[in-house]
Amino acid sequence: MSQIVESPPGAAPRRAAPPVVAVVIAVERLTPHMVRVTLGGDALRAVDPGEFTDRYVKLVLAPPPAPDARPVVRAYTIRRVHAEGWDVDVVEHGDVGYGGPWARRVQVGDEVGFLGPGGAYAPSADADWHLLVGDESALPAVAAACEALPSGAVAHAFIEVAGPAERQEIVSDGALRVTWVHRSADGVTLADVVRTAHEAGDLPGGVPHAFLHGEAGVVRDLRRWARAELGVPRELLSASGYWKQGRDDEGWRAEKKSWNAAVEQDDAALG
Repeated sequence: MSQIVESPPGAAPRRAAPPVVAVVIAVERLTPHMVRVTLGGDALRAVDPGEFTDRYVKLVLAPPPAPDARPVVRAYTIRRVHAEGWDVDVVEHGDVGYGGPWARRVQVGDEVGFLGPGGAYAPSADADWHLLVGDESALPAVAAACEALPSGAVAHAFIEVAGPAERQEIVSDGALRVTWVHRSADGVTLADVVRTAHEAGDLPGGVPHAFLHGEAGVVRDLRRWARAELGVPRELLSASGYWKQGRDDEGWRAEKKSWNAAVEQDDAALG
């Protein structure tokens, strides 16, 4: 399988590398809404997973919906790389979308293609401290970053989940504090919880290396706050909207360029 990607004007179309085909070697339900799929196989062993803690793959979950279209892919963090293979944790909420239903029905022995891996973030050893904020969609990347922290590193993670049953154990050699935020209907957002902790003096001093990922509106809110109130420079900031409230994946993908432009305007407003 291959796909056409954009080329410079006047250039002949070039084809992207075909997906790597991995084999599912284990499936484990971690929580009521999180499924771990472990990928292995000879083809996977030849792929360099990279050193980033937010490294991800784009799983091919459905064939192209139309001639000359790209296959349906969804991006997922590589939670952990180990001798047997790569763990990929997938949030599963009923029959909506592609990734969750795939994770619910996938079985050991199934084959799955993926593109990548990619990635751009790993916690800096020189940072004063580390701020990691996200919801279920970012939990695998937050946990991977916490596990990579060296002894002596100071970190505070804020993770929003549906309820106590969705919590996972997170281990770290660093001085890690985890605040679990249970989603509620009272209008209090994850960003509100983080800001309140700062106002109460519960966050360390100095400038953190910040990882802010999850729902797009919350991430943008937190990003503005971190830049303005904590003084986080762009080089110490990883912020990305993985999804957007009220949009499916295709709808959010169509809007993400506008979201990126809005983020640039936020930075410009800071002077």
